[in-house]
Amino acid sequence: MKKSVEEDVFIPLYPKSTVEDKASLRSKFQERRFWSAVKLLSNVVLWDGIVQEDKVRDLGLSKLLNRYLLLNILNTPLGLDNIQKCNKVVACLPERWFQDLKGGSTLPELRNFSQHLLQ
Repeated sequence: MKKSVEEDVFIPLYPKSTVEDKASLRSKFQERRFWSAVKLLSNVVLWDGIVQEDKVRDLGLSKLLNRYLLLNILNTPLGLDNIQKCNKVVACLPERWFQDLKGGSTLPELRNFSQHLLQ
């Protein structure tokens, strides 16, 4: 899993003006790479409970979400596409990771993502 996250994930960052045209090849390529990384996130998280939780959280959240997915989400104009991306990421996260948290708090690895959601 670590090798896949470190070597197989690539999401190019293009200027917003370049990817606003959803029909452009750059935009389509960036979207395919993003959704491929989301699928990898969902597969990594499936190992929760089998592999040590801290390893799964490190790979899934620290490396995959914060290093690749969040940059793309922040570069996506606010609107339906951004909401859809955020919803898919949230759907990947196991509920048990949040059971012991106090109201209004989140996992340390999710602080930046949570701030984006609040905005």
